[in-house]
Amino acid sequence: MVETERFKQQLLHLKVELEEQQLDNESADKPIELDQARLGRLSRMDALQGQQMLQELARRQRAKLLAIDAALRRIEAGDYGDCFVCAEPIDPRRLTVDPTATRCVSCVDG
Repeated sequence: MVETERFKQQLLHLKVELEEQQLDNESADKPIELDQARLGRLSRMDALQGQQMLQELARRQRAKLLAIDAALRRIEAGDYGDCFVCAEPIDPRRLTVDPTATRCVSCVDG
């Protein structure tokens, strides 16, 4: 139970960090201004590429937040730490590295 509480705190901390990063990256959804007088062609291309990279980062952050929320629900339900495939306990060392893990090492490799 103590270990589950440690993972819960780790997940909550990760969630706060990701939510803060999302607020910082809100500019990814804003359109790029294509003012010919202010930006050269290469600068616009760099701006568009930067925007695409931020959009992908935001997508990954949303996916991670969903995984964190799912892990927190599993903790509340008492199912946290059990492999989705074989139902065996997931090694706590694996959960320390990725507290959102849903599969044990054997089922990931197999």
